[in-house]
Amino acid sequence: MLTILGFAMIATFLVLIMTKKMSPIAALVLIPALFCVAVGQGARLGDYVIEGVGNLAPTAAMLMFAIVYFGVMIDVGLFDPVVRGILRFCKADPMRIVVGTAVLAAIVSLDGDGSTTFMITVSAMYPLYKRLKMSLVVMTGVAATANGVMNTLPWGGPTARAATALKLDASEIFVPMIPALAMGLLAVFVLAYVLGRRERKRLGMLTLDEALVRDAEPETVTVGAGGGGGDRLRKSPAGGGAASTEEPAGDRDADGADDEEFQGLDPNRPTLRPKLYWFNAGLTAALLAAMIMELMPIPVLFLLGAALALTVNFPHMPDQRARIAAHADNVLNVSGMVFAAAVFTGVLTGTGMVEHMADWVVGAVPDAMGPHMAVVTGLLSLPLTYFMSNDGFYFGVLPVLAEAGAAHGVSPLEIARASLAGQALHMSSPLVPAVYVLVGMAKVEFGDHTRFTVKWAVLTSLVVLAAGILFGIM
Repeated sequence: MLTILGFAMIATFLVLIMTKKMSPIAALVLIPALFCVAVGQGARLGDYVIEGVGNLAPTAAMLMFAIVYFGVMIDVGLFDPVVRGILRFCKADPMRIVVGTAVLAAIVSLDGDGSTTFMITVSAMYPLYKRLKMSLVVMTGVAATANGVMNTLPWGGPTARAATALKLDASEIFVPMIPALAMGLLAVFVLAYVLGRRERKRLGMLTLDEALVRDAEPETVTVGAGGGGGDRLRKSPAGGGAASTEEPAGDRDADGADDEEFQGLDPNRPTLRPKLYWFNAGLTAALLAAMIMELMPIPVLFLLGAALALTVNFPHMPDQRARIAAHADNVLNVSGMVFAAAVFTGVLTGTGMVEHMADWVVGAVPDAMGPHMAVVTGLLSLPLTYFMSNDGFYFGVLPVLAEAGAAHGVSPLEIARASLAGQALHMSSPLVPAVYVLVGMAKVEFGDHTRFTVKWAVLTSLVVLAAGILFGIM
């Protein structure tokens, strides 16, 4: 019964948010509360919620101060050269911009933290997507999928969990997987190219116009990423036809208002601190290095970093308050989403639904598939890491799968490597706090992101799995 109710709860949640019948926060809170009562454990709902909040509190704290930190870095101009560099590479071509999004997300993912990756990627690319009227779900989908593949780095989380759960060395799991993961990343770049071509076809060819064109001139769009008055873009419909003006889901803000007042990375904003550029760059590099070296817990690092960034860049108290207030909406939206997700995960774990679901899935594997348990593990990793947290899958399900594989002569290393295949899909799971940073900063509805991204993420995960089988890794 708990197995059925567990799957029903997840299905109900996904249907409600994808059809926009409920907001993600409301669904994350009310749906598990209802199912907790349905399984006869309503009296313990408070205990489950408090336990879930306690588990995710460090994540919420990290996100809150990380948003403030990177918000300040955006304000003072740390990422302006990145935007200008990407604009030069992309040449205002939608195809190049989408590919640039994938490349940027993959590079920044080297720090091993999804939230940081999404904050930097969205900060750099959002102005370009908005000014060119490109689909924002393309940006979130490509960024999430690229980060999902790169999330398999030994310091990214899943590999370390698999190594811990099966008592293996993380390098023995990861290093042989590099060719398969490289194929997965190549698949993301191909996907970005295809989606970019689609955007180019929808919008028409866009070319940089270096001439001085008035901002108010019809068919002219200004990107606040260059010097002076910004780089100007002139529309040139592909094939001589008119460019489509249809705006896909996720292109408008939540209130449906037009975004004409959006300034992007305004080159003349008063918060710029050009004299402190190298200090801010050094502080950010030191912060990321400290995260990778695990010198301190990540929430503590971002708390210290945010305090130092505010103090040095804005020494006057009114300016500090103004910067905190400017990013308060993002902080509240993201931290609220994390604590709401704590209700969902707390009920799912506390009632025993996760455990029963895992046992049912493992028991459903036919004995004849025993010699192929690595492939079975790879296939199961797609839905299970989407519907469960990584902790639930790697510490609850993976040991059982490894034991079943060992009975048929399948090495635990093969099982561990196969378990990484689903990470491209996992990064868009409603149970991953970082995805709410992505959709929140991009002003994209979570349901829109899910509908668009899941199919491409599944395809990317299958490419990783197929490459692993082809190369004899699993």
